[in-house]
Amino acid sequence: MKELLLIAIGSALVNNVVLSQFLGICPFLGVSKRVETSAGMGAAVIFVITIASAVASLIYDHILVRFGMEYLQTIVFILVIAALVQFVENMVSLYQSLGVYLPLITTNCAVLGVALTNVQKTYNFVESVVNGVGIAVGFTIAIVLLAGVRERIEYNDVPYNFQGSPITLITAGLMSIAFFGFSGLI
Repeated sequence: MKELLLIAIGSALVNNVVLSQFLGICPFLGVSKRVETSAGMGAAVIFVITIASAVASLIYDHILVRFGMEYLQTIVFILVIAALVQFVENMVSLYQSLGVYLPLITTNCAVLGVALTNVQKTYNFVESVVNGVGIAVGFTIAIVLLAGVRERIEYNDVPYNFQGSPITLITAGLMSIAFFGFSGLI
């Protein structure tokens, strides 16, 4: 149990997928204008990453390894992720608020990165799911925090040269430095 807690905390805070590994930057920067849409994107990512971690672990262990087809892992994981995103898009009404960004979860390298990391670290099924949940929660924390800061920056007097993308990137960089402080946690 202690090991699972360390995996979850390490995935969410210490090795935050966006702020430490720099995966999933596109939706992180694109959807983080409002807290509501960021929370919706975070919920969709939590669902997709958790289910993708579980399904990818099962497929890898019981099909790809069993038949010696480990080299197909990337293609199979992409297909699993694409199917899950289609499921989320059809079942949840987030498409109205997220627009084009929901299908971007399909190509979000963070989702694929979780599946590949689970295989690379030889996690079993439970560890894969815990790692997936931790990474997804870390993504959600990062995107909601950035959205909150961006909403506050909107009402401040930002110098002309820093308005828009520059101040967003500076904010993301400062958040990354702040999350680096969690590295001593584990």
